Amino acid sequence: MKVAVVGATGLVGTVILRLLEERGFPVTQLLPVASEKSVGKTIVFKNTEVKVVSMQQAIDEKPSIALFSAGGETSLAFAEKFAANGTVVIDNSSAWRMDPTKKLIVPEVNGQEITSADKIIANPNCSTIQLVMAMAPLHQKYGIERMIISTYQSITGTGIKAVRQLENEQQGIKGEMAYDYQIHQNAIPQCDIFLENDYTKEEMKLVHESRKILGEPNLKVTATAVRIPVVGGHSESVNVTFKKNFKIDEIKSVLNEADGVVVHDNPAKNEYPMPFYKKEQDEVFVGRIRRDESAEKSLNLWIVSDNLRKGAATNAIQIAEYLVASKKI
Repeated sequence: MKVAVVGATGLVGTVILRLLEERGFPVTQLLPVASEKSVGKTIVFKNTEVKVVSMQQAIDEKPSIALFSAGGETSLAFAEKFAANGTVVIDNSSAWRMDPTKKLIVPEVNGQEITSADKIIANPNCSTIQLVMAMAPLHQKYGIERMIISTYQSITGTGIKAVRQLENEQQGIKGEMAYDYQIHQNAIPQCDIFLENDYTKEEMKLVHESRKILGEPNLKVTATAVRIPVVGGHSESVNVTFKKNFKIDEIKSVLNEADGVVVHDNPAKNEYPMPFYKKEQDEVFVGRIRRDESAEKSLNLWIVSDNLRKGAATNAIQIAEYLVASKKI
């Protein structure tokens, strides 16, 4: 089982390498791929130094799986070259997500859609993954009419440059800026660039990707995405209106039974999920579950997950694990 990790030295790439080792994925040969300036350098995997290789070297090795986390341009330029050699590409960028010929997969939600013919599989956006993990089982039981989403997103979703900006600002050091504004002690109501409709790309990803994964092309969804000075993970406030009525204890039961979802909700003890306490975990945590008293058949809830793990690396590896377990590779 040759496995290529494209973008191996980036924030998500390093988490992928760590999780491949932690989860015991059957890697017989690792092919870490990074920028040309990193070729020949070494990384440590399973206590062994492994040389970083070029993109072409990795393609020529014909790995079974290539885990891409190097941005959309890189994916568009090279994913099909891997796929042409028989490699299954699991891509963490937005490059292929809305391509009608490509599957957009969260294994616990729609893993069964994968076939052995799928050679490029898209990993959804981090915010979308944690959203649909909680909403898919509720949609199955009650039918979603409309979702209103507000996100509070970790700077790690932007990358290492944003982490450095926050660290510099905390220490009063002037340095390279990932954002147009200070992020320390601030909240920036912009994730990614603005589109013609005045929503950001991140907001529209939540709209389009959730529709595709849930199989509801006309689902009513609207979102506001906010960047906050947090490292541990993303949080989402979701207001959802269902087609059927519900009981709160039933909602909690459905979520508790959902694979990969943990209900953490005890107002009497001030218990609810927070990114600081949920980092380095793979589950999606749900709390503040309560009826919206201003609208019929409506619910409020709070969803937290580590965006580098389940929101990116873990989900990609789970897709690979599904391929192996189902003998589709």
